[in-house]
Amino acid sequence: MRGRLAQRPRRPVGGGRHVSEWFAGIDLGGTSIGGLAATRDGRMLAEETVPTQSHEGPKAVLQRIGDLIERLSGRCGSTPKSIGVGVPGLVDLASGATKFLPNLPTQWRDVPVREVLSRRFCVPIGVLNDCRTATLGELAFGHGRTVRTFSMFAVGTGVGGGVVVEGRLRLGPLGAAGELGHQTIIPGGSLCGCGNRGCLEALASGPAITAEGVRLLLSGQAPGLRALVDGDVNRISPQTIADAAAAGDAGSRSIVERTAEYLSVAAANVVTALHPEMIVIAGGVAEMGELLLEPVRRGIRERVRMFPADDVRVEKSQLGDDAGVRGAVALAVQELESR
Repeated sequence: MRGRLAQRPRRPVGGGRHVSEWFAGIDLGGTSIGGLAATRDGRMLAEETVPTQSHEGPKAVLQRIGDLIERLSGRCGSTPKSIGVGVPGLVDLASGATKFLPNLPTQWRDVPVREVLSRRFCVPIGVLNDCRTATLGELAFGHGRTVRTFSMFAVGTGVGGGVVVEGRLRLGPLGAAGELGHQTIIPGGSLCGCGNRGCLEALASGPAITAEGVRLLLSGQAPGLRALVDGDVNRISPQTIADAAAAGDAGSRSIVERTAEYLSVAAANVVTALHPEMIVIAGGVAEMGELLLEPVRRGIRERVRMFPADDVRVEKSQLGDDAGVRGAVALAVQELESR
């Protein structure tokens, strides 16, 4: 998922013993590939993160994914029952081939991910957009255990999302349902990577927040932020901006409040359309915590007037950085059960 921040080394959780039934989850990102071995109920057995090195091309990356699954298999003492793969873009749901992966710099159009991995492992393979996969993880192992209808905003390098209605992840005919980051928030606003102007992603993603922090620091409007990073703009991030805001820096506080306003507009649209029980905020930007979440709640209440919105909860993801790989495990289980 695009919100994942840190790489992890190998970590065996199952003690290296033989496991008769387990599932492999893969989260393919622009800079790293996360792999997780887990049981059907989500108990983590082993995990590992490796560099994507996407400049080497799809064939090399798929080889690297396969090698990662082989290492997980060695630590579990058996092969997985099925494999789930989350990818950062659109997927042909029928074939399991990529359609468009904008965050990977080499050519990833029509790459047969399912076919390649199926030939190597001879088990069911599920392939899905990474943010929808993370939403599936939240459904199976996070907030979805207590609510049946929710929408998730994954706010990191970009802004993705997913929609769950009555306990089911909704995909639409192209698997694109839930692209919540590409709602138009400001018509004619900043250019988004999708080609539209004024999308939520162009306004509230991690890079957009960071760019605003750099602008305010250089213009002298964020002295607290400047002190926190010792004047080094390369150290500015959503988290340092949040830390400066919490310490009383007015400029940084304005960035957080503006980000929350943009998110609340998008979330209010979703609440009006679906009336979910919960809005889940995931990804690196969610680490701002209540500093971000409380003004989002307030903004939703101010904007939704057709019915009471006080009962719509706004919460941080329960899975954190593991949402992508744990969602991929849930996808693997779902793929096996659908056979």
